[in-house]
Amino acid sequence: MKTSSHIDTIIFDLGGVLIDWNPEYVYFDIFEGDKKKMQWFFDKICTVEWNENQDAGYPLAQATENRVKLFPEHEDLIRMYYGRWEEMLGESISETVTVLKKLINNPNYRIVALTNWSAETFPVALKKFTFLHWFEGIVVSGTEKTRKPFTDIYQITLDRFKIHPKKAVFIDDNLKNIEGAKALGINGIHFSNSEQLTTELNSYGIQI
Repeated sequence: MKTSSHIDTIIFDLGGVLIDWNPEYVYFDIFEGDKKKMQWFFDKICTVEWNENQDAGYPLAQATENRVKLFPEHEDLIRMYYGRWEEMLGESISETVTVLKKLINNPNYRIVALTNWSAETFPVALKKFTFLHWFEGIVVSGTEKTRKPFTDIYQITLDRFKIHPKKAVFIDDNLKNIEGAKALGINGIHFSNSEQLTTELNSYGIQI
């Protein structure tokens, strides 16, 4: 068992851990199943880095117009990104939601969330997923005008919920975000699936 067996707070990421979101749900059909062309579009036009900027609070409409000016020949494809964003929102990752529910029902732990998510689209998720209302609170990057893995968003989370970093464990599917949390002394679990998550939580003395 790890030394941090005195964990009292568990911090969940949302996308990729509890919620399935993927732009391929829209663009796979648009590119007629041509994954190579679709990946080129994600690598060169509507990139991960571009989308992350909106997660940090940049307006979706302005981001779209900026991109259209850069790549006018791809205007229709660019406008689809946020125009059809809701179609990119998949279902809950049910196995992890089951783990979350068990933790919520355990009085020994406080459960909060920290997500990179546009403030403009997050209300859609709140409406769709009942389990988002189980958390003590959710820190949304777009609302805070910053994002993981920058230090300030972790500090906002610690301060808002009065969390002692060494008594918390943060779960995220992005290793960079885990490293960002660890820089402030927060324990981290790099998520891959619910079985691995359960095993690692157990190693902190957290029984599921």
